[in-house]
Amino acid sequence: MKIKRKKGIDKVKITHNKSLLYVIIILIILFIILVFITVKSFQDNKDDDDNIVVGEECVSDLDCVKAECCHASSCISASEKPECGEIFCTDECAPDTMDCGQGSCKCINSKCEAVID
Repeated sequence: MKIKRKKGIDKVKITHNKSLLYVIIILIILFIILVFITVKSFQDNKDDDDNIVVGEECVSDLDCVKAECCHASSCISASEKPECGEIFCTDECAPDTMDCGQGSCKCINSKCEAVID
């Protein structure tokens, strides 16, 4: 690298490794493109997960889950699912609940509802 001075202005002239400079510039451009594609992909995936309109609890039955861990008689949006990891329930088939396959959660008019058979 040579530095030339003309009338008080420093100019840098690259005389060695021009090909290295080009490789670095290309790598920087590729990195920027990669970051852009990654961010775009992340936003597209996020948009797919956010398909429920404000004011709606659900779009399909898969968006609804039992509201209680044990002997549930109501349903809520899957995004509000209760933590049931360390809770143990009795094997009782309580009436008017979804125990033992007596009912299921359904999306009815954009609301999660328990349908008891």
